[in-house]
Amino acid sequence: MTEQRLARETGPAQRVVALAEPVLADLGFRLVRVKMSGPTLQIMAERPDGTFSIEDCEAVSRAMSPLLDVEDVISARYHLEVSSPGIDRPLVRPSDFEAWAGHEVKVEMAVPVAGRKRFKGTLEGYTDGEVRFFIENPEGAAKEPVLIGVPFADIGDAKLVLTDELIAAARARLPSKGYSDGAEIDEDKISVERSED
Repeated sequence: MTEQRLARETGPAQRVVALAEPVLADLGFRLVRVKMSGPTLQIMAERPDGTFSIEDCEAVSRAMSPLLDVEDVISARYHLEVSSPGIDRPLVRPSDFEAWAGHEVKVEMAVPVAGRKRFKGTLEGYTDGEVRFFIENPEGAAKEPVLIGVPFADIGDAKLVLTDELIAAARARLPSKGYSDGAEIDEDKISVERSED
């Protein structure tokens, strides 16, 4: 059984997810997200250890390009972009919230919690279906941060905030030369132009 992923894709992106997840799994990768932005179709993926090399981008692109052409899920002209999650990555699985505990996070809720949709704080982790993080105490700057929990299933979007500490932690996790930390955008994405027949 695969770990539950926050899946907020709709329309063509949702159809691409259905195609991409089994292909990525067969290649040893897991899907982070699929996003349509204008004519660009972005497939963001990683290995289970969080790495994703330039060669991995190429392998995913080679596997997905012909499948997308045959299945014709996007009828208009589009540009395929395969990339790693990068340093200030989206957090989409419970294990992501555990792995990056101690780092700053921005969370946007699909369902408001206590009348709020946006939160920013220091990630504490994941427990019993909740993502937990420390936020500033609304009672004043001198007060200790408050630990809150929000339902994982109600999160619309969550991502790490780029800090010096996060950059250092991301680089320390790279296992060997050839893996990207997402900072080298030109080298970290492989793009293929697709057009309507």
